Amino acid sequence: MSASVFKSRLLPLVLFVALALVPLYASIFDDRFVMLFATRILIFAIVAVSLDFILGLGAMVSFGHAAYIGLGAYAVGILAEHDIWDAWVSFPVALLVGGVFALVTGAISLKTRGVYFIMITLAFGQMAYYTATSLSAYGGDDGLTMWGRSEFFGTELFAGDESFYYLVFACLAGTYLLLRMVSASRFGRVLKGAKQSEPRLEAMGVDPYRYRLVAFVIAGMIASLAGALMANQAEFVSPAYMSWHRSGELIVMVILGGLGSLHGAIIGSIVYMVLEEVLSGYTEHWRLIFGPLLILVVLYARGGLLGMIKGRASE
Repeated sequence: MSASVFKSRLLPLVLFVALALVPLYASIFDDRFVMLFATRILIFAIVAVSLDFILGLGAMVSFGHAAYIGLGAYAVGILAEHDIWDAWVSFPVALLVGGVFALVTGAISLKTRGVYFIMITLAFGQMAYYTATSLSAYGGDDGLTMWGRSEFFGTELFAGDESFYYLVFACLAGTYLLLRMVSASRFGRVLKGAKQSEPRLEAMGVDPYRYRLVAFVIAGMIASLAGALMANQAEFVSPAYMSWHRSGELIVMVILGGLGSLHGAIIGSIVYMVLEEVLSGYTEHWRLIFGPLLILVVLYARGGLLGMIKGRASE
């Protein structure tokens, strides 16, 4: 095994082991905030990984990816409002809603390219956002409060912060492994080929459109799963989950960590949210500080933070 292959496998392993030890740290120092904050980071990491799958692998710059977070969250919240708390019902519904929305919007969006694709995904995302704000029966612009977390087999198995953290951790690990296998398969190679030269693939008799659409649906369903987890973690659902600002933040996480590397998206999510938490403690205009830092990373760290880590390791 070459040194580069070993390092590419070792880094994700170290990353996931460190994440698995967070509850132990929180327990030793009796720090509930760390547990809650880490859980939120992992939820956004799931969404960032799903976005990196279509953005880094298939060059699909979706500016409406946050819509799926809201769809998954509202699926769980609305069902809870009607006294349906079983996760074996609400989570599949969240996946189904996100998948159908991705299928319909993707079938239209993927007929376009470049800035047109960006704008049409943004438009669909804003449609979902304004639809959520108009749902007066479910809180409208004020959001919807859940009075507890989803149940598993009629029990509050994941009601505790630690058990819920490991549920989110398992979802992130499962998502990462799934997308990594898909990326290494023939399906992933077709997406990479379409990114490099679509006419060449078509000349070989391969239709990239269908592959892109399936990838778009997979990413949408994964983001909807994260939305279902977010609704349970916060016990609150808000249209703000769907805003285009959130989609922009997700793109920043992916670029910051390293475009095209799934564990880079996880690293980007961690760094982005930690910087947001730290800088916002000093000033409400923290983005004025974060912006130049992001520019420096883009200019001088080829491949994002992951590229910087690999560069240091190879020295």
